[in-house]
Amino acid sequence: MKVKLNDQGLVPAIAQDVDTGQVLMLGYMNPGSLKRTVEGLQVWFYSRSREDLWHKGEVSGNYLNLKEAWLDCDGDTILLKVQPDGPACHTGETSCFFTPMDGLPEGYEDADAGPGILDELFAVIRDRQRELPEGSYTTQLLNEGIGRIAQKVIEEAGETAIAAVQGNQDHLPKEVADLLYHTLVLLAASGVTPQSVYDELRERRA
Repeated sequence: MKVKLNDQGLVPAIAQDVDTGQVLMLGYMNPGSLKRTVEGLQVWFYSRSREDLWHKGEVSGNYLNLKEAWLDCDGDTILLKVQPDGPACHTGETSCFFTPMDGLPEGYEDADAGPGILDELFAVIRDRQRELPEGSYTTQLLNEGIGRIAQKVIEEAGETAIAAVQGNQDHLPKEVADLLYHTLVLLAASGVTPQSVYDELRERRA
């Protein structure tokens, strides 16, 4: 069975103590971290905050030693049965699951991070395309037509390249954000969705 990755290219992985059956933690893996885990027999995750592979225990010394790996029936979750070298949680607790829920939570906190913002932004752009509200910059671009939008993409690509060449790390993210936004507007105006771009990128992963 194939492993199904989510829209961020990751699969959730549950670490469970092979001897006690206690659930220790939940992490996320990408193909690279899964490969290192299976071949090296110590658990590697993908850190979404650092956007890099993470060898569990590399700082604390509390490694998770892989004994068995199981894939669920839908292929979208991995169960790692491990022998831990120490507490799995960064707080020093044996398991990350030590906070009881006696009722509904006090509130919720949005992660608001990662590439999911592109889909959110495209949804807003499509809404502007349908409603064409006055005073919206997106509406203005759409009314000016594909030629003008394409021109803005070229301008933003140039400014992005200049910021990179100049080593301006503070300004570069802003220029890339401008480029991505105008590219999404161009896709909407052209009747193309980001999903088709994602599909094309997946074809190029090899």
